[in-house]
Amino acid sequence: MRKMSRGARAAFTLIELMIVVAIIGILSTLAAYGVRKYIANSKTAEARNSLGRMAQAAAIAYENENMAGPVLPTGSSTGLTRNLCKSSSATVPGSMSLVTGQKFQSSPNDWNVDYAGGSGFACLHFTIDQPQYYMYNYTSTGSGNAGDTFTATANGDLNGDGVLSTFQLSGSITPSYTIAVAPNLFEVNPEE
Repeated sequence: MRKMSRGARAAFTLIELMIVVAIIGILSTLAAYGVRKYIANSKTAEARNSLGRMAQAAAIAYENENMAGPVLPTGSSTGLTRNLCKSSSATVPGSMSLVTGQKFQSSPNDWNVDYAGGSGFACLHFTIDQPQYYMYNYTSTGSGNAGDTFTATANGDLNGDGVLSTFQLSGSITPSYTIAVAPNLFEVNPEE
């Protein structure tokens, strides 16, 4: 049998090792990007779900009849008295700095600011009792006529770099006096 000479032993060359290290570096960079994108997407789920809940609450609130307290005389009638919830007077939280690169824990009082006026989040019966990444707002135009609209908005800055992400979901009262909600969210910089 023939023996292998000392220089002919099976081994990796320096170039082969450098190629392996380069491939591992590229794969780790791609993995880090993918994980970062996955985490950001999971955080934006809060805004998407909350805005969907707010739009649903606005439709439910509109369908509730809001008649005045007096009793109707026998044989009389009254028209439908459906109204959109009025705009909220404050955002939750009250300042964008409270959710810039961090979470905010709201209190029930933050959501019930407009309780006496029957507007905003109190009218929608909407609260978030867990720490949140986004600042929420609700606005409406008109009170209950065809063409009147509402918009639910969430703003955030997940990484604290000063670039805001914005999510909006709008709805309007149709000519047949039902609520039509936009089929898709309007998103600007969703993963910021």
